[in-house]
Amino acid sequence: MPCGVTRTTLRSMTHLPPPAEELRLLDTELRKLDARRAQLLTRRAWLVAALHQAQQRPHAQASPWPPQAAPARPETAAPSVQNVLLVLGGVLLTLAAAVFTLVSWGHLGIAGRALVLGAVTLATLAAPVALLKRGLRSTAESVAGLGLALTVLDAYALHAAALAGTDGTGYAAAATAVLAAAWTAYGLLPATSALRLPLPCALAAAQAPLLLWAVTADAGPHLITAAMLVTAGLDAVAVARLTAGAVRITAVVGAYGMGGWGVLGAGWLSLTADGPGDASRAGALLLLAAVIAVGSARRGPGVGHALGLAVTAGLLVVGALGGVVRSVVPSAWVVPAHLAVGITLLAAVRAGRLPDALRRGLAWASGAVQALAVLTTLPVVVVVLLGPAGRLARVWSGAPSDARAAVTVDVPWPPHATAAPVVLVAVAAVLALAVRTEVWRPRARLGALGLLWATALILPAILELPYAAGLLVLGVLTGAALYACRITASAAQVTALVLALVTAAGLTLVSLASQSATLAVLSALTTLFAAASWRADVAPFTAPVSVVYAGALASASGAAADWPAARTALLVLLVAAAAALLAARLGASRATVPVETVGAALGLFAVALVLTDPPMLALVLALCGVIAAGTALRAERRPVGYAATALFVLAAWVRLAAWDVGTPEAYTLPVTVPALLVGALRRRRDAQASSWTAYGAGLAATLLPSLVAAWADPMWTRPLLLGVAALLITLLGARYRLRAPLVLGGWVLALVALHELAPYVVQVTGALPRWAPPALVGVLLLALGATYEQRIRDVRRMREVLGRMH
Repeated sequence: MPCGVTRTTLRSMTHLPPPAEELRLLDTELRKLDARRAQLLTRRAWLVAALHQAQQRPHAQASPWPPQAAPARPETAAPSVQNVLLVLGGVLLTLAAAVFTLVSWGHLGIAGRALVLGAVTLATLAAPVALLKRGLRSTAESVAGLGLALTVLDAYALHAAALAGTDGTGYAAAATAVLAAAWTAYGLLPATSALRLPLPCALAAAQAPLLLWAVTADAGPHLITAAMLVTAGLDAVAVARLTAGAVRITAVVGAYGMGGWGVLGAGWLSLTADGPGDASRAGALLLLAAVIAVGSARRGPGVGHALGLAVTAGLLVVGALGGVVRSVVPSAWVVPAHLAVGITLLAAVRAGRLPDALRRGLAWASGAVQALAVLTTLPVVVVVLLGPAGRLARVWSGAPSDARAAVTVDVPWPPHATAAPVVLVAVAAVLALAVRTEVWRPRARLGALGLLWATALILPAILELPYAAGLLVLGVLTGAALYACRITASAAQVTALVLALVTAAGLTLVSLASQSATLAVLSALTTLFAAASWRADVAPFTAPVSVVYAGALASASGAAADWPAARTALLVLLVAAAAALLAARLGASRATVPVETVGAALGLFAVALVLTDPPMLALVLALCGVIAAGTALRAERRPVGYAATALFVLAAWVRLAAWDVGTPEAYTLPVTVPALLVGALRRRRDAQASSWTAYGAGLAATLLPSLVAAWADPMWTRPLLLGVAALLITLLGARYRLRAPLVLGGWVLALVALHELAPYVVQVTGALPRWAPPALVGVLLLALGATYEQRIRDVRRMREVLGRMH
């Protein structure tokens, strides 16, 4: 019988229970066995660990030596150590050879010199062959590097011993060419083709011969630049023919390095050219660089690499041809000349035989040239738009002679501005006609629209049209932009709206030179923006702008009539009232809030105009209160009623101050009465509202300032009237069981009574002996203590009564 089988299991097996019940019993027994097994294994593991520690402890105590630490992990891999040693050995041998050549060379004869150098160089160059056969490639690379360095020393030694009279630069050119050829042959030999060092070194040496020969021949900067560009072209050919590796990387570095210096030199020669001849030669160099870039782009391995080279080639072509044209045209037309060449690049984009990357690069180059050309017109546009801001300091100083004088108030007219319209129109034509993709075509049309707008904006100043004609052009532009807001496309609509706002602002600034022009322009702008507000989609922007121009027209009309600022404020308030009426008519439109905001700002402006005239300030505040009260009649603008109340109170206070009224009740009662009326209405709508909420603020607004004034008033009139009013308020609070009137009225009444009785209390206190006040206080304390419990009941009863009040 298994040890884990219980009586229950035997009984269940004897009586043959159903299969499901028997399976449940078996699972229960197996879980118990697993649990027991886990307990036993845990106990065994603990016992093994305890025995192991007990065995190690005596051995550790008996051993006199400390335990040895784990072996240190090597910090550097063996191949790295090998490479460092080989490189260091090669460097040291190279230095030793150089010292021998430079120092000990003179102690040997010609034959000895040749024998030593030849033998050492040949032995060193032959050693890598044997090393490669043995599989020592890293050692072979180090020895090969030493051999290449020895060939350089051989060249130096040859010049020092036998060719000392030759030109050093010319010899260096020949020596670098020979070394480049010799290293190339050495690297291509079958026995040494596995070496990675000779070919990159040969390509690096090949960068110098052409440049050194050009310097030796006393060539001008054009030939020196041509030598660098030809070298870069040869490097580009090497890049196209070589596979990935150190040789190709060297060729890429050489192509970009020599090509970059060559392009910089050619660009400088083009910029400093004195005539068409020099400009043509510099342009030819730039075209050579462009050809090299195009050739590299067509054979480039990556799309991004080819795209960058194509963009560079396009810009070089523009610089080359534009530089030639620049030498024969006036300076004002230099930018259009370069722009014409840039636009011509788009013809190459249409050529289907060119690779896609090259066509895209030329298109980007053309776009960059056009963008730079447009940037050159930016100073003219800025002067036309912001130059009239100087009129703000000299409003209505007199109409200028022409449109250019109207914008150049405090800023000079930009030089070479004559060609700006040509540039803008040309780029606009390209955007409208050349861009045909569905994604970019709408954006290009918007850009063309903006450029045409800028052209029309600056044209009157460039042509020096009469002042009135310049105003008319700006007005027509504003009207046309507002009419264009009818376009349903959101981007076009936003563009048209922005152009309308900018043009209107510039027109307003220009009109400040003349009084009649200002009034006419403000009237026209008010009408134009109001007419544009009939469209609901642009009304949130045009309607408030129309109100702004209406307020400006009101201010300008008052100033034109020689009215004082206080009277002009009434005209501004008319516009604010009209804005409030318009907002009420708009209802739930999106333009309602902007119109109301501008109307409120005009109200504040009217208040600012009358700050120095208190009677008129009171009138303006009262009228603002009327406008706010009318606005509060709308259900969604009920909170504006608080502002209306505050304005009425301020108006009353300003009027009282203007009348030199110093009585505080005259200032507090205009606050108390409306506050109590509002509280009464609140209690009528909500019977559960607290009396403190309804009447507390209104009563405190009059009672507390009057109480302070009564305590400082030597007369009896104010304390008497204040006491009577406090008594009435207390009685009303008790009659209607309102806590706020009862408490405030009672406290004020008590303090007024204390103020009135204070002289008599002082007089009686002075007549009594000194022991009498302490005795009276003691008697009072005894009386209070005797009736303490009754007083507590009375206080609790009073608190319950007050608690039942509101």
